[in-house]
Amino acid sequence: MIQRILVTGGAGFLGSHLCERLVNAGHDVICLDNFFTSQKTNVAHLLGSSNFELLRHDVTLPIFLEVDQIYNLACPAAPGHYQYNPIKTIKTSVMGSINLLGMAKRCGARILQASTSEVYGDPEVHPQVESYRGSVNPIGIRACYDEGKRVAETLFMDYHRSNGVDIRIVRIFNTYGPRMHPFDGRVVSNFIRQALSDEQITIYGDGSQTRSFCFRDDLVDAMIAMMGCEGDFVGPVNIGNPVEFTIRELAETVIELSGSKSDLVYQPLPSDDPTRRRPDISLAKSKLGWEPKVMLRDGLQRTIDWFQSIEMADYRPPTPNYG
Repeated sequence: MIQRILVTGGAGFLGSHLCERLVNAGHDVICLDNFFTSQKTNVAHLLGSSNFELLRHDVTLPIFLEVDQIYNLACPAAPGHYQYNPIKTIKTSVMGSINLLGMAKRCGARILQASTSEVYGDPEVHPQVESYRGSVNPIGIRACYDEGKRVAETLFMDYHRSNGVDIRIVRIFNTYGPRMHPFDGRVVSNFIRQALSDEQITIYGDGSQTRSFCFRDDLVDAMIAMMGCEGDFVGPVNIGNPVEFTIRELAETVIELSGSKSDLVYQPLPSDDPTRRRPDISLAKSKLGWEPKVMLRDGLQRTIDWFQSIEMADYRPPTPNYG
């Protein structure tokens, strides 16, 4: 059935791919973005589609639309960007959720919250399961994002319990792929950008900290599956790749695949940076029939190929805090 679908943060890395998939499926898609860390070029190829509309708007301000579904992806997600204006970051998660949940309540729309593995903080349980309540520093420099996303989950559950709003919550682990902003400050884009320029690759800490990297196509598959999930399962559900790599392994793989001459240099680990991060995706497997298909080397090669195809000068760093 054709749906009227709002995607907030729709011109971002993941949002643009989600919009593309929904437009190609024939849905009537409204992409909403304030273009703080996103690019109009990410959705420029969709502007000629009769079932696609682009709106410049900030989710911290109310907006009135008639829709059947809402994907809420609005929020800067890289530490350098969400720490650049921490008050605006937490307002985006909290006030944005209130505004969109109010719209969902009025329209009777189903609404999906793109939450994050950061709700687990620096985890004391490994791998992380959805029942784990996390280890988050509420007064640290990452709290504007971590706690903002945690409060957003609270709001979603309270609107669901108190007002019967039809919600879905996914917790997204590290995701990468083509259309990542070259200056988003995330580890994959940093390493690829530095490697392609034969610059020194900066590793924070000793490189033994781990992450699990999910390719963007797999992630979008999971979000669409969760939005379409019927019954009383609302989440939260972990979405990510359960294969764990050290940051040093990631850097070495990027150097190999790109043919770079870069060396590794080490800097102090930032405050509250988690040392281990890997999802338990048992719930996603059982409830959604989903698990990632793209292996890291394949996904990195596709991402490197995309980075080589773009003009870096066409992308501006959204904030001074990158790399």
